[in-house]
Amino acid sequence: MGGSGTSPARGRVVDLGMPEFPRGAARAVADSQLRFNLRKATHTIRGKRANVVAELPDWLELRAAGKAIKDHTLRNLDRYLIRLERAVTEAGGHVHWAADAAEANRIVTDLVKATGETSVVKVKSMATQEIGLNEALAEAGITAYETDLAELIVQLGDDRPSHILVPAIHRNRAEIREIFLDHMGEWGRPAPEGLTDEPRALAEAARLHLRERFLSTKVAISGANFMVAETGTLVVLESEGNGRMCLTLPETLISVVGIEKVVPTWRDLEVFLQLLPRSSTGERMNPYTSTWTGVTPGDGPREFHLVLLDNGRTDVLADEVGRQALRCIRCSACLNVCPVYERAGGHAYGSVYPGPIGAILTPQLRGMASPLDASLPYASSLCGACYDVCPVAIDIPTVLVHLRARAPHPPAERTLLRAASWVLARASRLAGVQRLASRLRRLIPRRAPGPLAAWTDTRDVPPVPKEPFRDWWDRTEGGAE
Repeated sequence: MGGSGTSPARGRVVDLGMPEFPRGAARAVADSQLRFNLRKATHTIRGKRANVVAELPDWLELRAAGKAIKDHTLRNLDRYLIRLERAVTEAGGHVHWAADAAEANRIVTDLVKATGETSVVKVKSMATQEIGLNEALAEAGITAYETDLAELIVQLGDDRPSHILVPAIHRNRAEIREIFLDHMGEWGRPAPEGLTDEPRALAEAARLHLRERFLSTKVAISGANFMVAETGTLVVLESEGNGRMCLTLPETLISVVGIEKVVPTWRDLEVFLQLLPRSSTGERMNPYTSTWTGVTPGDGPREFHLVLLDNGRTDVLADEVGRQALRCIRCSACLNVCPVYERAGGHAYGSVYPGPIGAILTPQLRGMASPLDASLPYASSLCGACYDVCPVAIDIPTVLVHLRARAPHPPAERTLLRAASWVLARASRLAGVQRLASRLRRLIPRRAPGPLAAWTDTRDVPPVPKEPFRDWWDRTEGGAE
């Protein structure tokens, strides 16, 4: 799948060795089992979401409120982050600021080393995947054990996440059974003999495997869905309860969270606790909503560290069009309705953030530092389904077009675009080109030469008419009143 790369502007950045999207998508589309798994899963989640959203007569008002809260927070992010730091510190926690992935990995690694431990448990965190924390810990001799069921499947299978909500969505239960039988014993308690592929049996095998890890590990690493600046409270929503075990049993808890996850008050949080479950799992509320504020003697971890991660987010914030990507609450609704994601899957995007949101967020966080990043804004048909379902109204198609203009273009393409711009700048020029094309229509090939052939190979070139429309109109309707 390719290796990791390094960007001087961002520190450690994962997956820059991945091929550009068209190549990754071509491989995925050829995998019929993958397409079946994706279609079945995304359509199921899509249907559940539609049902629970339809129950709320004020869904559009909630959506508008979520957008407004996020926009207000992003405009005043410095103020709310300072308030958050003060509240966390007053509650007995410690706040660390990380400008990039390298700094965040160093901070977390040093914190774990200070405890003397050589292993940690993790509750699902896309931020730590973004910065390659597991790999950084491994280089320091520290083993990170994933405890979210889907993340566990990915880790045991030496795989990559392919979905925001369900990282192992590309696997069916027969494949999961084989992964458990072959690899679970390498990471701890092995899978029971005679394990079947029934969901209940697979969940029980994972529960027994993870229970031993929870009871023996003293350091946990988490992410957070939200941070409440008002009180310094962090919030995680999940469906299994494994996250709560991570957040309460260890002696030391380290949370790595993107700076855009802050919300001003508990009242603002209430809006997102309605938007997120319905948009992600198709539930009215998540089975487990865990909150924690600093440390409390005799209850939960003895030490709490919050690592606030920038890693390109400040650069995104400076882009008036692209900054709306920072509203994202990681619900994955856009993935579940995207016709491109449904066929290509998450691995083709080469990032922890796949699908439509990944196509706009990843290039901005990385700064379009590789051919993969430059290709992602084109990983869309611009159908607009992603915008329709986004619970915070991110206009993904508009941002995609905006990023396409920023992407590097080959010299030949730039020359053609300049020529087109010159022609379209004046009606007289366009009319002249149309008349010339009509006269030479028999000489125009059905397949474009050179690099342009990639465009005509997947599209029918419309026949050039004998007479341009404007000439026909002037001839037949020009004198009409």
